[in-house]
Amino acid sequence: MSAIWYECKVKYKKTHDTGEQKITTDTYLLDAVSYTEAEARISEEIKAYTSEEFRIMNIKVANFSEVHPFENSDRWFKAKVSLVALDEESGKERKTNIYLLVQANDVKEAFENTTTAMAETMGDYTIPSITESPILDVFPYFTGEEEQLEKFNVIEKAETEEKVTKETEVL
Repeated sequence: MSAIWYECKVKYKKTHDTGEQKITTDTYLLDAVSYTEAEARISEEIKAYTSEEFRIMNIKVANFSEVHPFENSDRWFKAKVSLVALDEESGKERKTNIYLLVQANDVKEAFENTTTAMAETMGDYTIPSITESPILDVFPYFTGEEEQLEKFNVIEKAETEEKVTKETEVL
């Protein structure tokens, strides 16, 4: 099941680096199954950021096909990717646009990260545009299974290493 991404705009008092408090509206992205769940989740996430009152100004479905975080990057970019396919009946090329949200530090890095994200794609594609997104942070939904799977993989790796060590000692 693919995620439905919701763009949430939240207005609240934010303390800036100077110590001054200003009312600001920030945009966040999260995945949820409904608007109701998106509202509940963004409320919980924002409570961790501020003790002040906040107001959810807007929630809308975002048109991102995929979200790709990259380490050591602090900004989010919207990459338009045109998938190129040949229409067998007419013999003409057909383009289908998808949008990726890619984390990077600048536009050049966003292009490189988009190319990395598309590396497994079998078909032809072009990247006609990359623009900086107003999205401040992304909150993907975790069921807890991800953490359990990671623990299982760590345990399995340790058991394999132990087995190899014992077999080496026998030889």
